[in-house]
Amino acid sequence: MANSKKKWPVIAGIVFIVGFIAAMMLSTSTEAKYHCEICIAFNGATVCRNGAASTKQEAQRIATESACSDLGAGGFSNCRNTNPVSLKWK
Repeated sequence: MANSKKKWPVIAGIVFIVGFIAAMMLSTSTEAKYHCEICIAFNGATVCRNGAASTKQEAQRIATESACSDLGAGGFSNCRNTNPVSLKWK
């Protein structure tokens, strides 16, 4: 009986690792269709960030929000409404 108690953590660990790998494979299996790089100038600084998603609008939104979050939290909503300096689709 002492031997079966020692096997339980090993079995639980293996199940966890297999489940984790399966979840990662499923979440990354849907490849983004659209990829872009956006550069935004705001408050005297310019930042370029990438975005990827299944739609053009979503990819652009992701890149814009990433750039604006790096430009400072004070004007995040104003930054999101700023026209990009450049937008390149990959």
